[in-house]
Amino acid sequence: MATSNRTQTLAEISLIGVTIVWGATFTLVKSALNDASTLLFLALRFSLATIALAVAFHWRGLLSGACRRSAVGPGTIAGLCLFVAYFFQTLGLRYTTPSKSAFLTSLCAALVPLLAGFVYQAVPRPAEVLGVAVALTGMALLTLPSARFVFNRGDLLTLICALAFAAHILAVGRFSLAAGFEGLSLVQLVVVAALASASFSWAEAPRVRWTPLLAAAVGVTGILCTAIAFTVQVWAQQHTTANRTALIFALEPVSALATSYLVEGEILSLRAGLGAILILAGVLTVELKPDRRS
Repeated sequence: MATSNRTQTLAEISLIGVTIVWGATFTLVKSALNDASTLLFLALRFSLATIALAVAFHWRGLLSGACRRSAVGPGTIAGLCLFVAYFFQTLGLRYTTPSKSAFLTSLCAALVPLLAGFVYQAVPRPAEVLGVAVALTGMALLTLPSARFVFNRGDLLTLICALAFAAHILAVGRFSLAAGFEGLSLVQLVVVAALASASFSWAEAPRVRWTPLLAAAVGVTGILCTAIAFTVQVWAQQHTTANRTALIFALEPVSALATSYLVEGEILSLRAGLGAILILAGVLTVELKPDRRS
């Protein structure tokens, strides 16, 4: 990838900041879901993000460039992946804890190279297979009750979310240079906002009770965690790889657990804590494998 080391470092530091922000808002979103149905919350969040980004691009004279035709197809693909990911993540948060949701979402980092191997017809390396096996073992310890081999509903929903996030990382990595980060950022948010707005009235019983907490959640997640964060991600993936992006995103559960502990006093059991460590170990095994060229 033709990029300077300094630019790559700045891109990856930016991704670390985005990851910390995302992890810190799991608890906020879970609390907000007491006041709004899942799809309606997503519609509010992504509609606000779309408006904010369109205004920002217009103010900077970038709106016409962002809306160029070459960004429509890639932005639609990325937006579909993003909608599926956030729908299942937000729905799953109704039935699981913020820290467990974040740890399970981090499995997308281990899934990225495997999904890339499937898409590009490349055989997974032994380190990739080992890493996924370790991560799956950790997931079982984290999510399965000791006496029964059964997943919590929220855990299963979050696993679908992890697969969709892996697909989104690959899509952004594939299209960010060709489509431009402004166009890809804006179009993908438009797609998510449109899908959520078109479906919240019939796919589930719409429910909203405006409270200060819900308003804060929509504002913070819409502006900071969506409009700004996804624009930063698309720009950063022009200067680093999908696998390195996935590795950085593995920091998200650490931020989520710290926030959940500080806000709600949530403490993982010894068994669940071991599972969380194994998930991160599996992710690192996949991401830090030796390069074939070395």
